[in-house]
Amino acid sequence: MEALSETKHRGEYIIMNVLGDKAIVRRLAEMGMISGKKVTVISLSTDSSGMMIYFQGQRLAISLDIAERIVVRDVKEAAGDKLRSLSDLHVGKSGIIRKMVGDRALRRRLLDMGLTNKTVVKVNQIAPLGDPIELMVRGYKLSLRKRDASCVLIEEV
Repeated sequence: MEALSETKHRGEYIIMNVLGDKAIVRRLAEMGMISGKKVTVISLSTDSSGMMIYFQGQRLAISLDIAERIVVRDVKEAAGDKLRSLSDLHVGKSGIIRKMVGDRALRRRLLDMGLTNKTVVKVNQIAPLGDPIELMVRGYKLSLRKRDASCVLIEEV
């Protein structure tokens, strides 16, 4: 993990944390810049002029001071042995989809629902008896059976 201003190459990153005083953190949260969201670096900070990013469908120019407060991790970082099933994730926790197992029809259906590789998912709710699970994917809510969620392997964020 590193500050957004310290990134060495352009590409996609996952926001891990936003540091600073409450007013700045709240302002960035109002823009949607919270942990678990994707941000794409378009141009790196070569001097004190800041950097250009792509976030939620918009190009943004951010100052070096703000970029230093945003802690990010590269999307392409190796997951290692940290893969776990989506059905094992607790309420409020997020993860990045890394792999899908199961038969071809199930994988196809999950892909059609928007559960693709490198997508951030968050467990929003779990039903009282544990099945189904409500997920937050790409800004919308999705209910998924626990047996289907067990076929999605994620890396917890």
